This record gives sequence, C-alpha cells and structure tokens, in this order.
Amino acid sequence: MTGATGAVGRPVVAQLVAAGESVRAVTRNPATAGLPEPVEVFQGDMEKPESLRAAFAGVDRLYLFPLPETAPQVVALAKEAGVRRIVVLSSASVLDTSGDNHSGDHHRAVERAVEDSGIEWTFIRPDEFATNVLWKWGHSIRTEGVARAPYGNAPRVLIHECDVAAVAVTALLEDGHAGRAYTLTGPQAITQAEQVRQIARAVGRPVTFEEITPDQARKDMGRAMPAPVVEMVLRYLADAVTNPPVPVDTVEEVTGRPALTFARWAADHAADFAPQPTESAA
Repeated sequence: MTGATGAVGRPVVAQLVAAGESVRAVTRNPATAGLPEPVEVFQGDMEKPESLRAAFAGVDRLYLFPLPETAPQVVALAKEAGVRRIVVLSSASVLDTSGDNHSGDHHRAVERAVEDSGIEWTFIRPDEFATNVLWKWGHSIRTEGVARAPYGNAPRVLIHECDVAAVAVTALLEDGHAGRAYTLTGPQAITQAEQVRQIARAVGRPVTFEEITPDQARKDMGRAMPAPVVEMVLRYLADAVTNPPVPVDTVEEVTGRPALTFARWAADHAADFAPQPTESAA
C-alpha cells in the first residue's frame, strides 16, 4: 500500500484487513499513521524510491498512489521485488482530450509507467471525489454556515471514497480485472446547490448556498491550487451546466453493490462540518 493514509488509501487498508489479507503500508511517518494494528507499517517516501525497497520485498500486489515524477523508478523496484499485480489510483481526467489538462497528464504519466513495466495492471479512474467539498466548503460551513461557488446549477457525479476503495480492493484480490480501466462515478448527478442542501440535512443545521462569479472563485481557489487546476475545475463546472455528466454503474458492476449516494457521504462526514473551537471565520 502506497498512499495508505490518504482519503482512499485508508478505506483500502480497512477493507483489505476486513477481508483477512496481510497488508504492508508505506508512510513517511509510521508513528502518526494511525493504521489498524494488523497492518505492517514501513517508513518510506515515494519521492525517494530507494526508500521503498525494503517495503516491497515479498509483496505480490501493489496499490499505487499516483506520483508521476518517480513512477518509473517505483514501478521498476516493484517489478524487481516480484510484484505481479498493480492497481493504480488514477483519474477520469485522463479521458479529457479538450486541451490543457494538468490532472490528466499527471495521472496518464503514471499509467504509462505501469503499462510499460509488463506487470498486470488495473486502472481505477474516479470522477470527482465527494471529499472535494471539504476543501471547497468545509471551513466556511463550519465557521459561517455558508458554502460559496460559481455555477450553482452545475451537476456533478460525486463519488464516495469508500466506493473507489471497494473497486480497488476487488481488483487487488480477484482475478479478471487485468488490463481494465474502470471509470467510476457516484450514482446521481446533483447540482452544487443540492449538495449543500444535503449537507445541511446531514449536519442538522442551516447551511446557505451563495453563488459567486467565476472570477471570484478563481481568486479564492488560486490561494490553494495551481492555476491550471483552477481553470480545469471552472471549465468542468461551466460545461456541466449545459452538458450534465452522466452517472455510470461501474461500482456496482465490479463490486456487486450500488454506489453510495452523496447523502450517505454527507452523513458519513457530518462531523467534518461541525464548528471547531480552533477555527475562525478570518
């Protein structure tokens, strides 16, 4: 397991442990990883591939977090160690051929490194994560009871991170997924304004949606995101107003159960929107 402490990595670890599998996780700081007791935790850093050599010894299946800068070296070490199957956390952005695509280029570079290795592979390509609303609105909902965004009527097919994990775990443990690239979405296309209403119901208190201009959003997001990513997000939202995304049922096809709704995600993360005494609106 690389990326074991991430939003998808943690549920992948939990689901593998629940299935009775032996799990080895790589993290920069094992002391603060907070992973379940049966997990064998190794210190390592994907930006320093040689630090992963010991963790890869004796491993036959790898969940690969995408880091294009070192992917060829990491995959080469995995092959040397005898890894026979790699499941890559990629992104549906690799399917966007409309032009400048920072995210797609990032993830496709990792996919190519794995393809070129000759190791059996499966690519997991989720569309937008529901967890994105935490960085978009978490602070403002906690401190002001407000969520702000452009294109309030833009629908998105947000996916629960546990569904992404479930598909990854299935591909890791079961045969029949080699050479497959799975595009994943949530089960419904719901507007940003409706997302906020569902969060309000989950947290049990009023939350207001305020529509802002694309220029204001560009300024706000630019404080925390690279400009190409900001432009990609705004382009997707603008396009979704007139060309709504269509959900796919890949999660159910692979795992045998329907994908989890955004309402379920909001309920699972209600505590993340609760006011924190250390936060301020400033």
